[in-house]
Amino acid sequence: MKAWRVHHNGEPREAMRLDEVPTPVPGAGEVLLRVRAAGVNFPDAMLCRGEYQIRPPLPFTPGVEMCGEVAALGPGVTGLDAGARVISPAALPGGAFAEYAVVPAAGVLPAPEALDDAEAAVLHIGYQTGWFGLHRRAALRPGETLLVHAAAGGVGSAAVQLGKAAGATVIGVVGGPEKAKAARELGADVVVDRHAEDFVAVVKEATGGRGADVVYDPVGGDAYTRSTKCIAFEGRIVVVGFAGGTVPAPGLNHALVKNYSILGLHWGLYAAREPDAVRRAHAELTRLAASGAVRPLVSARLPLADAASAVQRVSDGLTTGRLALLP
Repeated sequence: MKAWRVHHNGEPREAMRLDEVPTPVPGAGEVLLRVRAAGVNFPDAMLCRGEYQIRPPLPFTPGVEMCGEVAALGPGVTGLDAGARVISPAALPGGAFAEYAVVPAAGVLPAPEALDDAEAAVLHIGYQTGWFGLHRRAALRPGETLLVHAAAGGVGSAAVQLGKAAGATVIGVVGGPEKAKAARELGADVVVDRHAEDFVAVVKEATGGRGADVVYDPVGGDAYTRSTKCIAFEGRIVVVGFAGGTVPAPGLNHALVKNYSILGLHWGLYAAREPDAVRRAHAELTRLAASGAVRPLVSARLPLADAASAVQRVSDGLTTGRLALLP
């Protein structure tokens, strides 16, 4: 089968190589999936560079989530049928940027019928992260104001839709007019182009000076620092990632004086420690997809051959919504 592999760490366009490799065989408790669509995520670029919290041995195949078709079951696996359409996180070092992938059966979930293969593939990690961040960590309530950074990106776009579905007023921060248009179409009530406006001033004006109740931050750096200037009393800042490249050093004295919370979110820990909670979140996301309340914004569906350039584009911040690869 064909599979992209990283033989040395570096920029995705240089580190990734399309190889011919043996089709993997599922072991005990595992499932072989024929990949129907693979989502492209910012962590894929970090994996290529060797900068992600997980560092699989070289060579490895990137791609952290997929929609697939059950091709074979390993010993001891029950409850799954050959040919079933499912979604799953990848099991590195054998990632999703390949024609086939082996994954643990415990993490396999039914693909929502309301979504096509590309949409189902990118529903998983981004929307699960949004669900746990907004509901489990921040306890977002109807009527509250949610500030979403990188609101037209892969993670931010999911948070915008989930925030609206929860009854919040959503303020989205983006970079550029094209991304501003996408954030509005996703449902953001107020959109701030950070190249032209100060989001701190906009948040204060939109909330009558109260500030944002919840901040969803996959960017870090200055986005985080400035968010502390417009956080509400008893507000919650959910730290999702550092796509801006800088890990901020929070001023805990400021959090004390303004009485707000800083909440870290690593979704992978829920998958490892509370898989039942992940399944419950998936059931709710499936319901929201069926009702039309959420629908992943897939801006491009690309052939597997374009994987390296797709990861590089996501890394460089040149995309809106999500990219999906169709082997």
